Amino acid sequence: MSEPADLIGEIDALGIKLQEARASITRRFIGQERVVDLTLTALLCGGHALLIGLPGLGKTRLVETLSTVMGLHGNRIQFTPDLMPADILGSEVLDTAEDGSRRFRFIPGPIFCQLLMADEINRASPRTQSALLQAMQEKTVTVAGENRPLGTPFHVLATQNPIEQEGTYPLPEAQLDRFLVQIDVDYPDRATEREILLATTGVEEAEAHQVMSQADLLGAQVLLRRMPVGESVVEMILDLVRAFRPDEPGVSDRVRDTVAWGPGPRAAQALMLTVRARALLQGRLAPSPEDVLDMARPVLSHRMALNFAARARGDTLAGLIDETAASLTRTEAAA
Repeated sequence: MSEPADLIGEIDALGIKLQEARASITRRFIGQERVVDLTLTALLCGGHALLIGLPGLGKTRLVETLSTVMGLHGNRIQFTPDLMPADILGSEVLDTAEDGSRRFRFIPGPIFCQLLMADEINRASPRTQSALLQAMQEKTVTVAGENRPLGTPFHVLATQNPIEQEGTYPLPEAQLDRFLVQIDVDYPDRATEREILLATTGVEEAEAHQVMSQADLLGAQVLLRRMPVGESVVEMILDLVRAFRPDEPGVSDRVRDTVAWGPGPRAAQALMLTVRARALLQGRLAPSPEDVLDMARPVLSHRMALNFAARARGDTLAGLIDETAASLTRTEAAA
């Protein structure tokens, strides 16, 4: 059997398993299919996700369900202003043996897992937030001068409240850029909320079951990178990312007057991965330009910023991204 035929068979088989995983997740995390798909996208791409939403919308429940369905060892950290880096990474303690000898023993922190929920990440001080930077990028931490690898795979799903900002520390741009996607968790519609109400206030609740394993997820991450991407999709990704850099020649006056700083090459890399994941979740063998448009907001919105004048006018990044993406689509269609 030829290699392309093998790849098609592997993609089809993985697509079936992902549909089963999605069904198991939505059994406990009712509705919000978009949120589920974006979270699965982050895992398939080997990345991290920032979930932004008000309390009580099920973010913690989603992460707990994901760890069960994907067969991953998960931990949860509640970030608070007095949280210290050692509370996350772990520390060394001095042990005394029976013979009187002493030695240091490392006690690993909760970051040594495969799926870490960083709850209300912006409530911790910058010193503690920075403890996650090396872990998120290099999948290792340094404690007492020794590099210690984390779990394989390793994913951070962080939550943030968009309203309550008193006593919080905004995430620095360098850390925001480490998140593959930003996922906005909104209120459910009335029908979904009714279903949630009935399903979660009875004697028994629906349980999720394990569908994938650690090896399955690692294999899916490798398979995703083998998926072909057409030249038109690659060019659209480049056009979209470069269209938001205010100093780039040829950008629109709208972007130049609105954007303080735009996305870097890591944004283009994230789009290349996430469009493949979206196609995979929908049972397709290769991504399309529609996938680029759909992933533009989750990938770009936390990798750029509006200037003061734009914020004063009431402009939003979501509106600007949608407007610019639509403009690029019209230009390509006319060409």
